[in-house]
Amino acid sequence: MNINRSILTLDEFTIQQLRDFPQATGELSSLLRDIGLASKRVNVEVNKAGLVDILGDAGTINVQGEDVKKLDVYANNQFWGVLKHGISCAGIGSEEMDDFVIFDDAVSMNSKYVVLFDPLDGSGNIDVNVSIGTIFSVFRRVSPLGTPCTVEDFLQPGHKQVAAGYVIYGSSTMLVYATKRGVNGFTLDPSIGEFTLSHPNIQCPPTGKIYSVNHGNFFQYDLPVREYITACQKKNKSTGGPYTQRYIGSMVADVHRNLIKGGIFMYPGTTDKPAGKLRLMYECNPFAFIVEKAGGVATDGRQRILDIMPESLHQRTPLFIGSKLMMEELDSYRK
Repeated sequence: MNINRSILTLDEFTIQQLRDFPQATGELSSLLRDIGLASKRVNVEVNKAGLVDILGDAGTINVQGEDVKKLDVYANNQFWGVLKHGISCAGIGSEEMDDFVIFDDAVSMNSKYVVLFDPLDGSGNIDVNVSIGTIFSVFRRVSPLGTPCTVEDFLQPGHKQVAAGYVIYGSSTMLVYATKRGVNGFTLDPSIGEFTLSHPNIQCPPTGKIYSVNHGNFFQYDLPVREYITACQKKNKSTGGPYTQRYIGSMVADVHRNLIKGGIFMYPGTTDKPAGKLRLMYECNPFAFIVEKAGGVATDGRQRILDIMPESLHQRTPLFIGSKLMMEELDSYRK
């Protein structure tokens, strides 16, 4: 079998990055490899979900008041277990858990990082075989090393993230992660069971032809948002429209497409839910970090997502995210 040595695996890529920073400890690289391992385990179960009894509801309600799917529980347990047994994580916060979890063994308490994650975003689509994903966020802890992590380690504004990423379980499985050095994408090669570098140095196009929004809530959005959506549907000089509307209902899939092709994703607050529905810590902060590092913009309609000071682990927020010029056009309507 011929092996293409010009293709880097996730492990090789992170090790290569370490060579550029001799002072680095390698702890973040180890953490990213742990996340890659957990996502490969989840991918196996996602791909055979129709063959075993893990489809459907688990019969419980999570802290968000939503039905928990069986695969949600499995994915949460995989990321929990891998991070707990690794050497690079002091604690975790998950959309599926009421509170954060401290890893209080001696090795973990000396770890520099905490991780927040949505183990299975878009899980409402599991039963109909639509793309779903995992979203994660990494913060450097502010509590002293050698002690248990605290809630202050998790409740940091998004610009304090040291890394963020997502995994999309689609026609192929892809892991995309961002650090301050940029955004890179890795596609899982099933022949060797490794994520391989397929999308180096991802840049979000400055504009696009796609807008993603739930039209079913149109009349619950505020007037500037409705005016912008209407403009997207018309041919005019202002937006360059008409645009194509694409809305999957799985944030990972929608934002991933717009990151690669250019576009805008909107999940505004509504009259029923003015604070929005998406979670700041598990969904909005990670994607805002990724998209900004790729040249895009992310706001809550009033301020930069990464500047929001969180008040709780499960805080919600409106979200507008995407290509820079499209976000500027939306902003002109809001002003």
